[in-house]
Amino acid sequence: MPRIRQADVDEVKARTDIADIIGERVALKPAGVGSLKGLCPFHDEKSPSFHVRQQVGYYHCFGCGESGDVYSFLREMDHVSFTEAVERLAGRIGYTLHYEDGGAAPETSGRSRLYAANTAAAEFFRAQLLSPEAEAGRRFLGERGFDAGAAAHFGVGFAPRGWDGMLKALTAQGFTREELSTAGLVSTGQRGVYDRFRGRLVWPIRDVSGQTIGFGARKLFDDDQGPKYLNTPETPIYKKAQVLYGLDLAKRDIARGDPRRVVVVEGYTDVMACHLAGLTTAIATCGTAFGTEHIKVLRRVMGDDNASGEVVFTFDGDEAGQKAALRAFTEDDRFNAQTFVAVAPDGLDPCDLRLQRGDAAVRGLMDTKQPMFEFAIDRKLGGFDLSTVEGRVGALRAAAPIVAEIRDQLLRPGYERVLARRLGMDPTEVRSEVERAARGGGAPQQSRREEPRVDPVTGAALVAPVTLASLPRSPDVAVERDALMGALQYGHQVDQALLNRALASPFRTAGLDAVREAVAAAPDRTRAGWVTDAVNSVREPYRSLGGELLMTPFPARDEERAVATVTDLARRLILRQLEHEKQELLGAVQRVPADSDGGRALRVRLRDIDAERQRLAES
Repeated sequence: MPRIRQADVDEVKARTDIADIIGERVALKPAGVGSLKGLCPFHDEKSPSFHVRQQVGYYHCFGCGESGDVYSFLREMDHVSFTEAVERLAGRIGYTLHYEDGGAAPETSGRSRLYAANTAAAEFFRAQLLSPEAEAGRRFLGERGFDAGAAAHFGVGFAPRGWDGMLKALTAQGFTREELSTAGLVSTGQRGVYDRFRGRLVWPIRDVSGQTIGFGARKLFDDDQGPKYLNTPETPIYKKAQVLYGLDLAKRDIARGDPRRVVVVEGYTDVMACHLAGLTTAIATCGTAFGTEHIKVLRRVMGDDNASGEVVFTFDGDEAGQKAALRAFTEDDRFNAQTFVAVAPDGLDPCDLRLQRGDAAVRGLMDTKQPMFEFAIDRKLGGFDLSTVEGRVGALRAAAPIVAEIRDQLLRPGYERVLARRLGMDPTEVRSEVERAARGGGAPQQSRREEPRVDPVTGAALVAPVTLASLPRSPDVAVERDALMGALQYGHQVDQALLNRALASPFRTAGLDAVREAVAAAPDRTRAGWVTDAVNSVREPYRSLGGELLMTPFPARDEERAVATVTDLARRLILRQLEHEKQELLGAVQRVPADSDGGRALRVRLRDIDAERQRLAES
């Protein structure tokens, strides 16, 4: 593949706001001067430890240690090559890239081609919805209350009944059969290569950044022997356990809602109905049950770091719907947000509810939502005859473990009283059974001794990375730490001669000295991206420490005060160097004759040091 010109790589990064790119997947909040934070997209966490600095174009997680620039973020999140990451960002800002062999080059790399193929397929399906053959699809939408505007908003299309309509259209655009097969758009059988989706209404499924990654297709014709709904198979860019339909449309309202609320529904038309009725934070899974990976995606988009958010599950009132709700309940404790269940009157799904009772009825679902714990308790009690003593005792034993799982010590007593009222039993008896259930969860597993980490190739022991938390605590360490923090974050705004002087001498802490070397070696601290290069050049095992120093909020009220503080810290380091040199010289003076050339030179240098210290103190 042709190599992108370095000047273009730098220019695209300089023009891209890293917070915009990361903010498409992670809800970011202010976290000090020039810093944003959110839940880490690289590991599961309850409290935000992932920080982003727009000014320097860098991110760092204090929990798992992941760090880098906007290119590394895309490479890690979407598993694309460096070239693909640059090309994608260039496309976003409309920048024409140039390659070292001259001129611009088309995208020819793997994953980029899969995204492009899905985008082209979505355009093909949308155009086909206007064809005479798509009358059945338009009628299906109309009967469910969706007009042409709604279809356009959600990108709904139609797959022709023929075997290779899309195949011919996309190969004419330059896509190979291999690319279309890898994207899950075509299948191979006795008839050869043919369209996967035929004679169906088609919904594009997009990732959180809005890129089309797959499709869901609904059967329209009686002679279609396939399933009612057919989805894209697993591909390099489509992982159904991580995909939530409608999240690209819902994420903005989720992030700015008060409270931050997500409404989980069961199908594509339910998402459409909710959005059109005003519940614009509705999303749905795609051909799979709501699970752990979906929760991770949602929590990052919600900024789920406290109990102020809401996740509302809507399910049909039938047995299948109740089972789906209870499956969701098993994942409840993975949310910090409060979880609820909303079941529409007569067990209608949101699409049918909107058709029969209007938009207001769909919005009214939120007024009838029931806490998830209460819903789960009621489902457990529903299997027992509460008119008998035996039934009530059995129901208590079945429901007590649910209450015992409530982590919030203020909520649990309330649910003990709810359970006691449902059963008509003494609250003391219920509390006793709940406590017994809490103790009966089995003895905690013994923690296994952690084996030393070794290099898988050489077998040599790997040294654990040095972090801020592992640094010794002393005034010297504090000055060095804060000075480096300031140099990384505001070094481009500080007098360069002063900063160079402050970083010229070794630091007394090994990890901080390794970072100092990298910052001191930076050739141009006014160049965009210099700080990323500096951190990446820190030798192991200290590189993670460099990332932490860059991302830790600097202790200052605003940028002006931050620059003033960094300047003062630089002076303190220089004064420390001068004091150290003075003490060395005073010792040397005792060993050299006072009237010798060496003795006179030492005294001159001592006077110079005192004068320099005076100037620094007064500046």
